[in-house]
Amino acid sequence: MDKIQELETRPIGHLLWQYALPAVITQVVASIYNIVDRVFLGQYVGALAIAGLAITMPVMNIIHALGSLVGVGASSRMSIVLGRKDIRWAEKILGNSMLLTFFFGFVFVTGGYLFMDDILEMFGASGDTIGYAREYMQIVLPGMFLTTVTFNLTGLIRASGYPTKSMWIMAGGAILNIFLDALFISVFGWGIAGAAWATTLSMASTAVVAVLHFVDSKSFIRFHRHAWKPKLYIFRNILLIGLSPFLMNFAASFVVALLNRQLIRYGGDLAVGAYGIVNTYGAFLVMFILGLCQGMQPIAGYNYGAGHNHRLRQVFALTMKVSLIVGTLGALLAMVVPGLILRAFTDSDTLIGIGIPAMRYLNVMMPVIAFTITNSQFFQSIDKPWISITTSLSRQVLFLIPLMFVIPALAVRSGGDGLTGVWVTCTVCDVLGAVLAAALLWSQRKVFQPGYVAPERRPRKEAGPKPGED
Repeated sequence: MDKIQELETRPIGHLLWQYALPAVITQVVASIYNIVDRVFLGQYVGALAIAGLAITMPVMNIIHALGSLVGVGASSRMSIVLGRKDIRWAEKILGNSMLLTFFFGFVFVTGGYLFMDDILEMFGASGDTIGYAREYMQIVLPGMFLTTVTFNLTGLIRASGYPTKSMWIMAGGAILNIFLDALFISVFGWGIAGAAWATTLSMASTAVVAVLHFVDSKSFIRFHRHAWKPKLYIFRNILLIGLSPFLMNFAASFVVALLNRQLIRYGGDLAVGAYGIVNTYGAFLVMFILGLCQGMQPIAGYNYGAGHNHRLRQVFALTMKVSLIVGTLGALLAMVVPGLILRAFTDSDTLIGIGIPAMRYLNVMMPVIAFTITNSQFFQSIDKPWISITTSLSRQVLFLIPLMFVIPALAVRSGGDGLTGVWVTCTVCDVLGAVLAAALLWSQRKVFQPGYVAPERRPRKEAGPKPGED
C-alpha cells in the first residue's frame, strides 16, 4: 500500500515520469504488433496483403474497444477507490472486471466466426483483398480475446502501483511478436497466416503473465473469492467510464469502414493500402499520447478520490504540455519526410505516391488531436464519462461521418480530386473536434477548484470496509 500512497505525496513531475514512461513504452510497443505485421507483409508478400490487413483493422479495433470498455473503466475506478484507501473494493473491481471480459470476449469471438465474410465485406473488402483478410482473421480472433484480458489486467497492474511491470509484460509480447513474424513470414514463408500466428501466440503469452501477477502473494491486490461475486454497481461503474474509449474505438471501426469505401470509390484498393500505412504512423503518435494519458490516469484518479484537487490541476497541465510537444513533433516529421516514412513499409512507388499527400493531410493537425485526446482521457480518469464520450466522439461521429460524403463530392464537382477531398475531410474534422473539446474543458473547470468533492458511486446500503481492510 505504501507504493500506491506515493501518488498523493511525491512531486507531480516525478510521478508522471514514473507512470507515463512505462505507459508510453507499453502503448508504443502495442502499436508494434500492427507495424511489424505491415512491414513484413509489405516486404515479403506484397501491396494487396497490406490492403487485406488494413481491412481487418476495423474488426481489430472493435475487439480493442471491448478491452477498453472493461480495462479502462476498471483501472480508472480502481485508482479512485485506492485514493479512498479501500482495498476490498479494489479487489471487487478486479474480479468483476474479469467476469465482464470473459462475457464480452466470448460474444464477439463467436460472432466474428459466424459472420466473418459479411463483416469484412462491410468494412470494404474486395474480391482481391478478402482472401488475405479472411485468412488473417480466422487465426487471430481467439488471440484477440486474450488481448482483452491483457488490456484489462495490465491497466489494473499499473493502477495498483506497478507501472514498470505492466510495461514489461507488453514489451515481452511485442518482442516475441517481432521474432515470430521474422520466423513465420520471412523464413517459413507462411505469408499473412504467419503474421496472424505470430500475433496470436504473442497475445497468449502476455495474458498468462498478467494473470500470474494477481495470483502472486506479493501483490497487495489479488484474486480472492469475494472478488468474483457479481456486483451490479461495480459493473455499472466500470462500464460507464469505459464507455468513452469503447464508443471511440467502436466508432473508429465504422469510420474506417466508411473511409475504406470512399477510398475505393475515389482511389481503388491501393488507396486503402496507403491509408493503412498512414494510419499506422498516426496511430503510433496517438499511442504515444495515450501512453502519457495512461500515466496521468492513476495519478489523477487517486488524487481526485483523495480530494487533492491542486495536484489534479498540476498533473493535467503537465500532461497537456507534453502531449502538445509530441503532437507538434509528429506533425513536423510527417510534413517534412513523408516519403521516407512510407518507404519503411513498402517499396511500391504507386503506394508511396498515393500516401505522401495522405501523410501530410492526416497528420498536420496532430497537435490539436493531442489536445482533444488529453481532454477526453482526463475526464475519463476522474469519472466524468459523458464529458469524455462527447469529446472523443465529436470528431468521428458528429463531424467526420457527414463531411466524408460532402467534401469529396464537392471536390469532384468543382473539378478537383475526390481522393484529396477524403484527406481534407480528416483535417477539417480534427480542428472542429478540438474546438468542442476546449469548450467542454471550460465548462468543467470546477473540478480543479478547492473543495470540489468526488461522488462515491456505490449504494448507501452497502457499508464500506475500513481503510486497508483485506
